[in-house]
Amino acid sequence: MSFEKKWKNYQRIVESTSKGHLADNEFQQKTKKLRRKNGNMYTKGGNVKPFGRSNTYFENLDEAEQEVLDSFELQDELNAAAFEKDIMIPEIRERLMEIAQDFLDGVDFKMDVEDITLTGSLANYNWSKYSDFDLHILVDFAAIDADADLVREYFQNLKAMWNIRHNIFLKGFEVEVYVQNTNEEHTSTGIYSVQNDEWILKPEREVTARSPIDKSNIEKKADDISFQIDRAEKLFADGELDNALDAIDRLRQKVRNLRKIGLSKADGLYSVENLAFKTLRRSMELERLSTLKNKAYDRQMSITQ
Repeated sequence: MSFEKKWKNYQRIVESTSKGHLADNEFQQKTKKLRRKNGNMYTKGGNVKPFGRSNTYFENLDEAEQEVLDSFELQDELNAAAFEKDIMIPEIRERLMEIAQDFLDGVDFKMDVEDITLTGSLANYNWSKYSDFDLHILVDFAAIDADADLVREYFQNLKAMWNIRHNIFLKGFEVEVYVQNTNEEHTSTGIYSVQNDEWILKPEREVTARSPIDKSNIEKKADDISFQIDRAEKLFADGELDNALDAIDRLRQKVRNLRKIGLSKADGLYSVENLAFKTLRRSMELERLSTLKNKAYDRQMSITQ
């Protein structure tokens, strides 16, 4: 089947199931209604009924939790596994270009790649053992299709399949491939063009340096999310699957909003909100939430004798 036919089929499927991606179809609406019928886990005031204790409670930090918080401190130099005298190590650059090309070989159509970049903490002074190679392939979505959301969804699905099939590490750091719309704002204080072997935005440690990290507020925000994951797990364990899925969906949105708010602030990447998000990710709490959603959905859809 030609790409044109595949693309039209994909558009038709999306339109028939979501009326333009945003609205739920009839089946989705009925499913959400069923999830809500057993009541709400929240009180009338919007507070969650308490129980248990979160996994990231910081009153008595253990070694692992302290290590996560300490990982936000700035380094004196760029990571030696990726850079030497501020220039990307040739072996690393060549391998990243190979990985990007292998990813692009999986695309069903020809497109113009404007650049291939490295961004994130490994292109900056805030790298740690939790960092990864954020490899971005820059493409103009509008040149592919007028519907940018559809193009984004296509590349998200392609990325998901890639991650299922591959688990690549360079010098101990995992490689994450992402297709970035050139018309999409990207927040970063360090961007290196792997394709052109030069800095697009060179990080400066003095500029990156900031007032001491507000660990107390980071802890509080991360702890609140983790505590709510605990509650969602209890709902799941008690067989309250509708309420568990509702709680998980609201919690996932809360996490997205947390990072969005943080990045919109003056201190951006180093805001309390964004660092709380990273704390949750590095302590595997977000993975725990994602796993819980899959388990709850699978159990809800299953039929037992």
